[in-house]
Amino acid sequence: MSPFLAEIIGTAFIIALGDGVVANVVLNKSKGNQGGWIVITMGWAMAVFVGVFCAGQYSGAHLNPAVTIALAVKGSFSWALVPAYIAAQMLGAMLGALLVWLCYKKHFDATTDAASKLGVFCTIPAIRTPGYNFLTEFIATLVFILAVFYITKPATGIGSLDALPVAFVVLAIGLSLGGPTGYAINPARDLGPRIMHAILPISGKGGSDWAYAWIPIAGPVAGAVTAALIYNAFLAS
Repeated sequence: MSPFLAEIIGTAFIIALGDGVVANVVLNKSKGNQGGWIVITMGWAMAVFVGVFCAGQYSGAHLNPAVTIALAVKGSFSWALVPAYIAAQMLGAMLGALLVWLCYKKHFDATTDAASKLGVFCTIPAIRTPGYNFLTEFIATLVFILAVFYITKPATGIGSLDALPVAFVVLAIGLSLGGPTGYAINPARDLGPRIMHAILPISGKGGSDWAYAWIPIAGPVAGAVTAALIYNAFLAS
């Protein structure tokens, strides 16, 4: 399997299972309706496990533009490959979101709250304060990337053997730092499904909240770059 296809498939698995658990919890008449935050964070952690395990041996399982950029800044991944990896991650995220919509189509129809429908696809801040929302995404991604660097040292990707510890990191971030913004920590995870929310024929969906969309992109990228610089300056040896 080519690295490009592996990044598409791995990211699609993450979003299909990650957005899928959100749909299960928040959409009306679902078996998991009102399952709560623990269910969502566990579902997202297992989604990352599946995506990383499946893609690891083929692409290094970045599955996240923040990871790809951080590895390039760190000097362990070629900048020439960054655009292709990010493109694959975006395509995979959009595909995963499409699968969730198809699976939960009747439950989207049965749900009247537009915010719940949007929340299946992308992050929504609990308290909308752009500066603090950005800071939360920055810190959460900084922690995530530094942890990934230690787990994968000295590799250029995550790899299938690292799938479980990376999933535990995602679980810990969701439980501990995820409350303010929903912990995107992955620009493709937020932007790809947000685009799908905008274009899919979801009844009563409302807007896609594009005014907020820059935060789960810029915050994770800034956090990832900072993590790479800190690692190179102080922690690499």
